[in-house]
Amino acid sequence: MSIVNSGIRSQVPIATPLIGRVYLLGQWTVPQRLAIRLRLIFKPLALIVALRSPLPGSRFGMTEMLLATIAAMAAGFAIAFAGGMVVSRNRRKLANQEAASILDLANREAEIAAKEARSELQVELDHKRSDMESEARRMEVEIDLKLKEFKSHEESLAALDHDLRLREESIEQELKEVQESKRNLLELNENSRRTMTNLASMDVEEIKKELRAQVALECDDELKRMKKDILERSESQVQREAQSVLLTAMQRIASKPNSEISASVVQLPNDDMKGRIIGRDGRNIKCFETATGTTLLIDETPQMVLISSFDPVRREVAKVALENLVSDGRIHPATIEEFVQDARNDVDQIVSGAGEAAVSQLKISRLHPDVVTILGKLKFRAAYSQNVLEHSVEVAYLCSLIASELGLDPNIAKRAGLLHDIGKAIDAEYEGSHATIGADYVKSKGEDDIVVNAVAAHHNEVPAASIYAGIVILGDTISAVRPGARAESMSAYIDRLKALEDLALSFEGVKTAFAIQAGREVRVVLDPKAMSDEKAQDLSRQLRQKVEDELQYPSSIKITVIREQRFIETAK
Repeated sequence: MSIVNSGIRSQVPIATPLIGRVYLLGQWTVPQRLAIRLRLIFKPLALIVALRSPLPGSRFGMTEMLLATIAAMAAGFAIAFAGGMVVSRNRRKLANQEAASILDLANREAEIAAKEARSELQVELDHKRSDMESEARRMEVEIDLKLKEFKSHEESLAALDHDLRLREESIEQELKEVQESKRNLLELNENSRRTMTNLASMDVEEIKKELRAQVALECDDELKRMKKDILERSESQVQREAQSVLLTAMQRIASKPNSEISASVVQLPNDDMKGRIIGRDGRNIKCFETATGTTLLIDETPQMVLISSFDPVRREVAKVALENLVSDGRIHPATIEEFVQDARNDVDQIVSGAGEAAVSQLKISRLHPDVVTILGKLKFRAAYSQNVLEHSVEVAYLCSLIASELGLDPNIAKRAGLLHDIGKAIDAEYEGSHATIGADYVKSKGEDDIVVNAVAAHHNEVPAASIYAGIVILGDTISAVRPGARAESMSAYIDRLKALEDLALSFEGVKTAFAIQAGREVRVVLDPKAMSDEKAQDLSRQLRQKVEDELQYPSSIKITVIREQRFIETAK
């Protein structure tokens, strides 16, 4: 038993190192593993060869020992193989996990890189889009400028063509005048020949008598001219002396100077509104100017339109209508006519308010309502650039002051002074000068005979029946001649435009006429039922000839004759 045990113990050290080495195979490389396995194979074989002879005292023979050795080797192989498999599986698992983590990290980095690339691409696209939009806007601005230049060139060419036609017509007219002068010279030559023939048949006394008659006729014309010059100089001298005498009276009242304007400004919310006011092919602005009788001046001044007219009533109507149109936003020919009519109604209300304000300011009572309304119309009338309503109020104050100084009734003088120019606001209801028209009107409204006579006599057209008429004449003169009250240039300008309109209205078939563009153009609206197109064209020529013959004007005047028909039906 001891021998067996000792044999077994002697064999344990052989198997134990083998097993330990098998466990260590999983930690080495493939060549190391192969070398260890060969050692595990050949070292036991060498041991078997060494142990071929049985140990002394052992019960086991050679076969049993061989089997035990083979069993130990098989067990070592199995354990080594299992350990290798476990280690390989663990390494493959770790490798797969590491590969998965590397792949996940690579995927995240790829996504981040893709997002950055997309962001950079989007930024670049935005920059390119912004550059393209800027370039498109710049090209649009350039195209608009080019279009404006083309339109300006077209207008210049049209104006040049019009000037050429005018020049051609002028040359034709001059040729006609030259031919007429030639005919006159021929006639004069013939008359001279006949005269010489007659003189040849006359004696000396008859020739002297004829010469005396001709000299007397020429001297009579010269004497008349000298008399007229002397009278005019005397009248101007008397006026200067009267102004000097009345200087003290003029200093007793302080009034602001009048500076009448002929244009109004309308503010716009933006510059796009200018295009809407002009309309397609200029239809809106033409309709507005025709309906109001004014001129719209639209230039490069931002958010502003200028309304020009010598008639303040038309200008106020146009201003109110345009402000309402801009506020409403609907700008086309139909609404323009509607808003112009509404503006006229609004101006009528302004007229009533102005008349009531003047009466309240002077504290005058018991005036007829129609008289108050006519007084309000004076707010939009001007004489030599002096507002007629302000002038009437000023004359009323002067008359009241002078009457008080003379111990007379200031209320009667104030009433007569306020009403003295009321005839200027009455257009076609009466005939005559504004003094006689005003006198007849206030008489029909129940005014006192003293007031009626003062109104009629304030320009010495009728004799003064009371001292109040003299006071009104004096107050009117002081208000008119004080420094800053009136401007002759504005009066001449208004008279010239008024004469141009009156000349156009003198033709039959003319419905209305408007002088615009500071008198450089007159627009004549015809009655389509009374005028055909051929007659309208002939009327424009006749009007041009009449303007050239009768008016004095700078530069040239464009004559526009408008014949328009409208047919309106309402579907129900």
